[in-house]
Amino acid sequence: MSSGIDSIDLVKEKAFEIVSESKSRLKNCDYIDVRVGAHHIKSATAERGVAKSSSDETDLSLGIRVIAGDKMLASGFSGRFLGRGDFNKFDNILKESIEKAHTRALLNSEWKYKTKASLGNLGDSIKSTNLGNIDIYKDVIKVPFEQNPERTSLDKIVNESVLISKNIEEQYSKNGYNVVSLSTEIIRELYVSTEGAFIDQIFPLTEGFVYILVGDEYNYDQLGAQGGWEVLEGKNIFNTDIKQFASNLTTETIETSKAEIIEPPKKEVVVVTDPHFNALVVHEIVGHPVEADRALKMETAYAGRSWLLTNLQENQIGKQVASGLVTAYSDSNINGYGYYGYDSEGVKGKRIVHIENGIFRGFLNSRESAVILGEEPNGAMQTSGSHYIPVVRMTNTVFAPGTSDKQDIIKEVDSGYYLQGHHTPSIGESRENFSISARKVSKIEKGEIVKTYRSGGITSDSKKYLMSIDAVGNDFILYPMPNCGKGQPMQVKRVGNGGPTMRGIAKLTGGKK
Repeated sequence: MSSGIDSIDLVKEKAFEIVSESKSRLKNCDYIDVRVGAHHIKSATAERGVAKSSSDETDLSLGIRVIAGDKMLASGFSGRFLGRGDFNKFDNILKESIEKAHTRALLNSEWKYKTKASLGNLGDSIKSTNLGNIDIYKDVIKVPFEQNPERTSLDKIVNESVLISKNIEEQYSKNGYNVVSLSTEIIRELYVSTEGAFIDQIFPLTEGFVYILVGDEYNYDQLGAQGGWEVLEGKNIFNTDIKQFASNLTTETIETSKAEIIEPPKKEVVVVTDPHFNALVVHEIVGHPVEADRALKMETAYAGRSWLLTNLQENQIGKQVASGLVTAYSDSNINGYGYYGYDSEGVKGKRIVHIENGIFRGFLNSRESAVILGEEPNGAMQTSGSHYIPVVRMTNTVFAPGTSDKQDIIKEVDSGYYLQGHHTPSIGESRENFSISARKVSKIEKGEIVKTYRSGGITSDSKKYLMSIDAVGNDFILYPMPNCGKGQPMQVKRVGNGGPTMRGIAKLTGGKK
């Protein structure tokens, strides 16, 4: 019996046959797609120099979508985990799962039709489930790696996490606490549909997460990329290994713990924000608001909805929402946590411009929401596991670089503040306003940094802040963001976010002495 991600090879051809046969057999069946996933992860966690946990796990799962109906089309879903023994009876499991999704689609179709009829004019908002037209692909995507995650020993991961945690303990010597988590994994998903799509994608991913508390000051960050263990040995955006990365974060935390807590001025101030801080800004006030299912109120949990679209008549499409210096886009083709060849609907990934020189251009969408918005499908439907229902997710979503030098941006400030590193976000329901804290905040006077504080951040209305941007740096960095949450039940997904240094105006936030 095959193990790990190779289990999918046992069912590839059969899955395509069963999907095609089921569409012709099932009543009023318009469309079927199937995702078969395998995920093998090895991980270890150390706390204050002591090994706390380790795991070597393989998850296998199956997800089905069926669109069916008589008077109105609707979707039905079915998802489940698989055991390795299930691949010996995969034909029956897949057929049963498709039939379950089909039954749900028919029930949803009947409910939609009756509800639409009962609501009069309000019923016009209930529509048949239609998918935007796409090109159909048969393809294999394999992200390269140097050190195979499945062959990296668990002992190595455990020992490395303990060593790094011990090193941190020695740096702060006392009055501190740390957690180090290391993981290497490989993810594979097979996608087939009744339209003829047949896509097999394999992604390696390796990550190190470090949390440090010194006194009452804490910091956390992650080093990661799509690749094998070589990522933690220096092949990453920081060009440093995980040991040095953890040491640098510890040094910064120790220094910051000694700084004064900032007492923010009452008025708005000039703020310069570094690429790490802007990674969280673009994530919260651009990335999530451009997800079309949130904009259309299909998914509104956890600060859902969007300040970019009130309804199909009242929205920001084609309007100025930022300074002319600001461009923001999502791109699943660039090397980052948000890379993939095809999304969970078989749509080829590409670059989608959201804000172009200050003008809002459009959303990330699914095939269904693309029809509603009158857009072409742009490949942003994703899941955190094949058994989940796909939702619209940001990919590598960033502020584009400008032309200014970072040092010049700071030197041009007569009085203001420089924010470095993101910490914690707090977001309005439609993300129309935000408050994001930084690792440290430095006072700028006459173009020079004169003092560094802690426990500070900025708050502003999203549009107002973006309109205030008057300088954009050329120092673009794309960061790994490991824990983007969305949906009910919650799906936690890794995405890429980043940008350059930027300068704008906002209200400073801070603690109290």
